[in-house]
Amino acid sequence: MYASSLISSDFIPLKTSDTGEDALSIMADYNVSHLPIVNDKQLLGLISQDDVLLNDINEPVGSYPLSLLQPSVYASDHIFDVMKLLGQEQLTVIPVIDRDDNYLGLITEKKLMEFFANTASFTEPGSLIVLEIPRQDYSLAQISQIVESEGSVVLSSFVTTNLSSALVDVTIKVRSLQIQTIIASLERYGYSIKATFQEEDFYSNLHDNYDALISYLNV
Repeated sequence: MYASSLISSDFIPLKTSDTGEDALSIMADYNVSHLPIVNDKQLLGLISQDDVLLNDINEPVGSYPLSLLQPSVYASDHIFDVMKLLGQEQLTVIPVIDRDDNYLGLITEKKLMEFFANTASFTEPGSLIVLEIPRQDYSLAQISQIVESEGSVVLSSFVTTNLSSALVDVTIKVRSLQIQTIIASLERYGYSIKATFQEEDFYSNLHDNYDALISYLNV
């Protein structure tokens, strides 16, 4: 999945002659805290709500010093690159450019969330199991083999790490609503079960799962 497939066409980028008041109005309309400034096709930078509030809102944004110069992704970058940059810079939008650095559009945090919410790993019925594993013992192949031995499959997985800890949290979604036998089998192999969530809990915690994935990509 490439960044180009998630570009939102609703946003018209700011021009250098647009005022801070114009920027705040557009941010409010689209519920974002950042907007790109584009001169013709060239991306000049990304303006934040704080940038506007620290300056005269009646002045053109082209006169503002920007706290964020050119955070962007290429149209051919993978969706994980988009997620990583959004998390690192704490952005609500990320500009997309071509290899000649021409502005093509932007990806919103909301669009990214919608993409993941519509993937099979979220829409297929199932349950979540969170394992706490010593870092050196992590093996997705073994975990998948154990799950499959109980007649299920792993639909998705991700790892949350803390550099100060020797343990990692491995979150897997399995295609089963009844997971007692899977849990018992994992425990027989020495895995520590940190938490489990049934399907309804999984959807109610979707945003938390996204934040955990962003945290993982930032490690």
